[in-house]
Amino acid sequence: MATINPYLNFNGTAEEAFRFYQSILGGELSIMKMGGAPGSENFSEADKNLVMHASLPVGKNILMASDCVESMGHKLIPGNYSYISLSPDSREEADRIFNALAEGGEIEMPLDDMFWGDYFGSLKDKYGILWMINYNDGSHAA
Repeated sequence: MATINPYLNFNGTAEEAFRFYQSILGGELSIMKMGGAPGSENFSEADKNLVMHASLPVGKNILMASDCVESMGHKLIPGNYSYISLSPDSREEADRIFNALAEGGEIEMPLDDMFWGDYFGSLKDKYGILWMINYNDGSHAA
């Protein structure tokens, strides 16, 4: 069975964002910088410091990211076209993750018991990434 791993793009804040996510979600963070890529001697010092690839295991999935390199024609266009949906193992863990991600961000829907039986909330974090936190205690269908 294939797995789905969210891949995020940032405008120079990938490392900062992923260190923040690691502080909340745990896991072993791996970061490769543009300066380590073949041909990087042609990059500006600022571009060499950008993240070429970051990965953070979260359960059986991997959250991944990179910075857009404008000098190479990449442009970040933020939008609401995707969310990262996390399903914690407990209601307490849902609260902890939600509250930590909400710091400096914007809550769209506060965590609450929903009509479909789950404990759910959504937010935009301080980096503009959209998150859904959804806890299902197993007594209701997912």
